Amino acid sequence: MAVYPPICDFGWKAPDFTLPGTDGRNWSLKDIAGPNGTLIMFICNHCPYVQSVIDRIVRDAAALQTLGIGVAAISSNDVIAYPQDGFGHMQQEALKHGFTFPYLFDENQSVAKAYNAICTPDFFGFNTDLELQYRGRLDASGRQAAGPDVKRELFEAMKAVAETGMGPEHQIASMGCSIKWKAA
Repeated sequence: MAVYPPICDFGWKAPDFTLPGTDGRNWSLKDIAGPNGTLIMFICNHCPYVQSVIDRIVRDAAALQTLGIGVAAISSNDVIAYPQDGFGHMQQEALKHGFTFPYLFDENQSVAKAYNAICTPDFFGFNTDLELQYRGRLDASGRQAAGPDVKRELFEAMKAVAETGMGPEHQIASMGCSIKWKAA
């Protein structure tokens, strides 16, 4: 069953973090932040919603990086219950798809909780002051990718953030699988 995160809480400040990346480096929010904004994406390896658009995520992330947007993806799923989301599999996923951005492992799920991440994919677009400006969807894709000419909503929103510091007033929530939380 698909879940939907809340719409953008404009101005909400990005919580700081430091997480290990699949490249062997630890990354902080400061390391990721770009001169024109920052995009933090919660994804995972096994989610059909992510897998249906992973090539679009990679395409748009690379395009946003050329606009001065810092980009990172975070996987926070319980790897005991979902071993395909484990760190070794994350490294393979990053290589397979040619990630141009850090892919980070939130093993204790504290970053997902701090961001109130709900699903995969869940996109958080911040301006240069690390104030939330976009919490919408990648595009009109769902469990299956939309057509090739679909509007690139995330890209267009973050391009506006890079140019003006502001995200669009109208945003449509992302949709995906719930974050797989560890048992309490």
